Amino acid sequence: MQKNAKIYVAGHRGMVGSAIVRQLQGNGYTNIVTRTHDELDLVNQRSVTEFFAIEKPDYVFMAAAKVGGIHANNTYRADFIYENLLIEANVIGAAHKAGVDRMLFLGSSCIYPRDCPQPIREDYLLTGLLEQTNEPYAIAKIAGVKLCDSFNAQYGTQYVSAMPTNLYGPNDNYDLSKSHVLPALIRKAHEAKMRGDTQFVVWGSGTPMREFLYVDDMAEACVYLMEKGIAAGLFNIGTGTDVTIRELAEIVMDVVGFTGEIVFDRSKPDGTPRKLLNVDRINELGWKAKTSLREGISKAYADFRSQGISS
Repeated sequence: MQKNAKIYVAGHRGMVGSAIVRQLQGNGYTNIVTRTHDELDLVNQRSVTEFFAIEKPDYVFMAAAKVGGIHANNTYRADFIYENLLIEANVIGAAHKAGVDRMLFLGSSCIYPRDCPQPIREDYLLTGLLEQTNEPYAIAKIAGVKLCDSFNAQYGTQYVSAMPTNLYGPNDNYDLSKSHVLPALIRKAHEAKMRGDTQFVVWGSGTPMREFLYVDDMAEACVYLMEKGIAAGLFNIGTGTDVTIRELAEIVMDVVGFTGEIVFDRSKPDGTPRKLLNVDRINELGWKAKTSLREGISKAYADFRSQGISS
């Protein structure tokens, strides 16, 4: 990519989009286009089409999405599939009409079957049933991957898809009704510490295994794929290692400085038993994650404290 190329980052205020903007700026790109939700509603097809017709970006990073944790995904099932399908279809379709040949679409590792072999390879997509709690969101993201593949096949575009594992870091969502597991644990442990509690509650049994990637590492991988000129395909983005939810909670406790005990609420869902990505494909291109889990959680906790969400 040329340093003065016009690059549109959709969803630049979110955790993922803001990390991509930071990475692009750090790499010397000077012509980054962004729009807030108030300035451009990506669910509105006419507005999106007009935006692309006027701006005509050279590259697009598609990081905009309606996202949330198990509770949000399971509660707002219609919203998650409907809004994400509209956002993807509007952006990808309008980008093609405006002559945008290069795009990176960001999905989620939840696109893979619930019980597929571990670690999960890209070719396991659509080989089994999805996890029920986030099936609508997963179906929407699978549709985005297939939209990219189909535009490439029919029109010769170069739209590549990146599937990150569980992300965390600056600009994460710490709302307990909507957050993913790691930011939720950070907030719960911090608030338990500040109240002087002797325990804090963690959803589920603590036995599921999850992989976590610091968001700035993910952004580096996405920009790397575009700079390498990768024209198509699906790439897992992760660390290649995982921990149990219990181990994760213990690291969070240590970083936060909470000295009580963990209590597991087994009435709450565990979700997928294990979800570890095979990252051989992107590793073979020359990219590997750099930030250790403990280092990343320390940075995320500092970001949480800086937001003044709780005392």
